[in-house]
Amino acid sequence: MKKKTGFLGTLYKNRVAYAYIAPFFILFGVFNLFPMLAGFALSFFRWDGLSAMHFIKFDNYINLFKDVLFWKALKNTLLIGIIAHIPILLGGLVLAYILNSKLVKGQNIFKTIYFMPMVTSSVAISIIFMNLFGYNYGLINYFLSLFGEAPVNWLGGDGSLIKVAVIVMFAWKWIGWNMVIYLAGMQGISNDIYEAAEIDGANHVQIVFRILIPLLKPIILFTLIQSTIGMFNLFTEPFILTNSNWSGGTNNGGLTLMMYLLNKAPQGGNAYGYASAVAYVITVMIVVISIVLNKVTAEKDPANTKKRGRK
Repeated sequence: MKKKTGFLGTLYKNRVAYAYIAPFFILFGVFNLFPMLAGFALSFFRWDGLSAMHFIKFDNYINLFKDVLFWKALKNTLLIGIIAHIPILLGGLVLAYILNSKLVKGQNIFKTIYFMPMVTSSVAISIIFMNLFGYNYGLINYFLSLFGEAPVNWLGGDGSLIKVAVIVMFAWKWIGWNMVIYLAGMQGISNDIYEAAEIDGANHVQIVFRILIPLLKPIILFTLIQSTIGMFNLFTEPFILTNSNWSGGTNNGGLTLMMYLLNKAPQGGNAYGYASAVAYVITVMIVVISIVLNKVTAEKDPANTKKRGRK
């Protein structure tokens, strides 16, 4: 019998291994790869889910970029995400450093408390924040009244303050997630580095900015990308805070990209081709932001700078 060579020979030789990993690739192809390709193809059609599909080339994408509401949703999403990332990153880093430095007792209790928002229902959280930012019976307005201030219509009015409530809720939810990841990274750093810095007279601020942040840069990048994806997926919180209003409340103040997408299909309408185009535009944005963040981090990495210098 002639021995098989080349690709077929390798395939036959490792047939048992390929048989074991085949279920994963089959399931991935059926439930992941095929829907992604089908959704991308659908973005070039006009389809309401029932009638015949009509090929319209790039019309969905052209109409998308002409839609004022899309740009409003994009502006709201970026504004919420950029402002919320400041307390998310810094707050998570500070909390992780405090727990790692043994400045407080009962670290496990605090870990559980800080991480609890990530495992709590978004609907329940949104209802709580509705009571906090409520106009007539809100807790925040109650404290403002104690100082003689007039109540603020956070979730109504001209719609400009809806984003404040969403930012507070978004940041509160993600701080605990980042804290746990940063804490795991800090615990992987040798205590000898901390001790050497303390011997040299470094204070806590210098340790954080001169030692921890440079060593945690890959982990910070990971959490930044994760929370960026969460930013573009933001839906439940602003939707409930605006009383299930698909337009995002007054003057579209709480409208996000995910609300805009789901309002087209399948929740608010049946423009499935248009909704697919919106989904892929969001996907491209996430990919571009991730690549930019990786490039910026790589350029500031001393190791990469030395490599480029040798070349």
